[in-house]
Formats: sequence, structure tokens, C-alpha cells
Amino acid sequence: MTFPLFSQVQLTQDIPEFNLKKGSVGVIVEHYPMSQGEDGYSLEGLIPQDTVEVTESQIKLIKVEQTPEKATFFNR
Repeated sequence: MTFPLFSQVQLTQDIPEFNLKKGSVGVIVEHYPMSQGEDGYSLEGLIPQDTVEVTESQIKLIKVEQTPEKATFFNR
């Protein structure tokens, strides 16, 4: 399964080298398709001012419910 860019995802396991815990949330900013093995992804938002590279099995997509935005009208 290929996750869309800029999707919010959650770690499915700890990543000790970055002191990250299962359940941490990040955003996909890069996808690295692989012909054999798992695809790779770069995530932002997990550690300050850097990305973390993970494999597809290390993340899961967070389902975000979208609500309709209210239209604001201004009278002139």
C-alpha cells in the first residue's frame, strides 16, 4: 500500500535510535518506491528540524475526519 504524500501517520513500533515511541504522529513528506521489499518514507514532525526515514510496516495512516468549513460572508 502506498501512503499519499502529506498524510498524517502514526508509528506502529518504537524507533529507539531516535527515542520515538509507538503511537508518535508525523507527516509523510517523501516516498521511496522499492522494486523489492518495503517502500520507504520520510516523516516530519517527529523530531525537531529533521526527518525520520521509516519503512511501510512501521507506520499506519491516521484517518482524519473532515468537517465542512463554515463560509464567512462580510457585508460591505
